[in-house]
Amino acid sequence: MNPGFDPEEIAQLKAECKAENSNFIYVEDEFEDDDSENNEHAHVQFVGTYKNQEVIFDALVYTLRLHHSTLVYDEALERLKKEMPGYVSPDERPANYKTTDEQEDEAELLLTEFIEEIEEGEEITVREHIEIDDQFEYGVGLEVGLNKTEIDDQVISDFIKAYTSGKVELDPTLYSFTGSEDED
Repeated sequence: MNPGFDPEEIAQLKAECKAENSNFIYVEDEFEDDDSENNEHAHVQFVGTYKNQEVIFDALVYTLRLHHSTLVYDEALERLKKEMPGYVSPDERPANYKTTDEQEDEAELLLTEFIEEIEEGEEITVREHIEIDDQFEYGVGLEVGLNKTEIDDQVISDFIKAYTSGKVELDPTLYSFTGSEDED
């Protein structure tokens, strides 16, 4: 049985939320570095109803800018792999992977060019979305992309209130971003 549907787990999460005086709790991710500067995504859990059953929602909430830059990077990486068939990205490399500084520099340069090309051509667009995964290992998984400049407690809380009351209104507009748009 999925523990996210267990009434005891749900009661425990409700108690944690009440103790935090919040409608959600943050999930500490093992792959998350201690970058307190991250304000473009959050991993949270909250209690809600799914198919007339109380459940824990395990949600990844992120900005459209972050979603867009991830998709652009992935597309640029695919193009790089076509251009340099032997190239393996740093996060996919086995421990014994060998590369030269020249190959690494060439790959970085090409990757940057592909990213700029994709952004300038506005080849990738994103819109607000909610993806529901009811086969998730803990409760019901949600991936939520919101057109916000940052994901903070207020944004998360407002989303959860709207979601649990069935009043979420997603912006259907397609957006494209460029990496050079540094805010601040």
